[in-house]
Amino acid sequence: MLTSILVANRGEIAARIIRTIHDLGLRAVAIYTPADLDSPAVDLADAAYSVDSYTQAEQIIAIAQRSGADAVHPGYGFLSEDPAFATAVHEAGLTWIGPPPSAITQLGDKISARRTAEKAGVAPVPGREIATAADVRDFARNGFPIVAKKADGGGGRGISILRDEADLAAFEARYPDLSGIFVEKFVTGRHIETQCMADQHGNFAVVSTRDCSVQRRNQKLIEEAPALLEPHIEDTIREWSRALFEESGYVGLGTCEFIVGEEPYFLEVNPRLQVEHTVTEEITGMDLVQQQIAIAAGEQLTHPPHPRGHSLELRITSEDHTLTPSSGTITHLTWPAGHGVRIETGVRHGDSVSADFDSMIAKLIITGPTRHAAIARARRALHETAIEGVPNAIPLIKGILNSEFAAGPVHARWLEEEFLPGYEAPPSTTSHTEKQGRRSVVVEIDGQRHTMTMPADLFGQQPSQPRRTVTRSGLQTQATGEVVSPMQAMVVRVPVTAGQTVQEGELLVVLEAMKMEKYIHATLPGTISEVHVAEGNNVAAGAALVTIQPAEPTKE
Repeated sequence: MLTSILVANRGEIAARIIRTIHDLGLRAVAIYTPADLDSPAVDLADAAYSVDSYTQAEQIIAIAQRSGADAVHPGYGFLSEDPAFATAVHEAGLTWIGPPPSAITQLGDKISARRTAEKAGVAPVPGREIATAADVRDFARNGFPIVAKKADGGGGRGISILRDEADLAAFEARYPDLSGIFVEKFVTGRHIETQCMADQHGNFAVVSTRDCSVQRRNQKLIEEAPALLEPHIEDTIREWSRALFEESGYVGLGTCEFIVGEEPYFLEVNPRLQVEHTVTEEITGMDLVQQQIAIAAGEQLTHPPHPRGHSLELRITSEDHTLTPSSGTITHLTWPAGHGVRIETGVRHGDSVSADFDSMIAKLIITGPTRHAAIARARRALHETAIEGVPNAIPLIKGILNSEFAAGPVHARWLEEEFLPGYEAPPSTTSHTEKQGRRSVVVEIDGQRHTMTMPADLFGQQPSQPRRTVTRSGLQTQATGEVVSPMQAMVVRVPVTAGQTVQEGELLVVLEAMKMEKYIHATLPGTISEVHVAEGNNVAAGAALVTIQPAEPTKE
């Protein structure tokens, strides 16, 4: 019998898991890095221990043992899909609240997952593994566009869409080593999921379907449940989901993902709790974290009830009008209330949204008796929500809810290809003063109350100025030769070293933000005098990447 569970995560998901642990009358142990010392999750826990990072597996297991925890819940992200960590938890004599390591190994790698699907009689998107550039070109003869994916690129990362020969040539230049990459036919359709669970006694259930088609850069923005599907399509993906679980020996909660056009194709299995699990909970009344804990403890799963109503999850992220993640301090925060409104957040007034982690501020989960009613309630909830100090996705989501999305389901490329080209961000979300802080005041004009939002500096609060200026293209080499980051991002590759001579246009650093890569090139020839970053570093907009000593002008 479990008595104490360590939550190996942070933010809103850690807080959400801890609440369920307490609902079960169990003890919750949290971990934190210095940046999260005063976070809501840490405050909720019965005990909390400092860690160097959320990926320090040995340190986390040692803390679990020292704290008296008898189980580990990984949440999502970080170590949740690491079979070595799951194995180490088992070997330490602790209960792992997740699928068996063997199932994670089979399904966590996209190439292995495709093989598992084929064995189970499930149709993956047409594609093949590749070893050379010639393999890619051979596959492209079937027609563009095609998609290249990294086998270990979870969460929408490591995806390149190649639309023509120019894209193909750029891809070949970018990836001289093609190991661990496969290519697929580009399929336009809806991104559909099944929330599944299986216990140690051979029982299996699809709890609900979900539609996650509103996404940009392969990152979901709005999810909903249930998915509106033709009966034969839903029957097929439910059967495929069972087959995938049985073929991999899967026990626990997991999500099977499909692309659904005229016919469905298998994409991947996420062997963990999903960010969007909340909408399934709202239409079924089930606590999925409670089900995870029960299954890990050896209990039989609870048969899910028939879904009722419709639920939307709105991801409120900190990002500017270009959809680039931004950091800052939350100076004002007001959440909506009322029937059918649920909020999952890991931040409070005065907290900082850090470049060290993802840009999630909160998830607003809105439920109504019908899809139409849920969308209407979501509009009301967003109107009640106020976040100041950091730019956020609320204006964008408001626009989506008032678009053709409200009339019915859209495909997974709709947001980027059809909505965003005609979308104009409200002026208040594009200025630097918005990023540094705005202030709302109430005034009365002709006997009528009005709320006005104005830059904070009008009230004598001067916003801090950016340390560096970033050009329109997102990069500026100043007189000092310093090359700066155009955005908040993670450094994924640094192909240059100090002392190296570079030419104009030569690649200096590769950044990743919102699951898209940004290539930083030299804007002038010279010698690298200093490299300020390394692979894996998180950098803020305007942070120094490298310094170039400009080459001496050639004398005529």
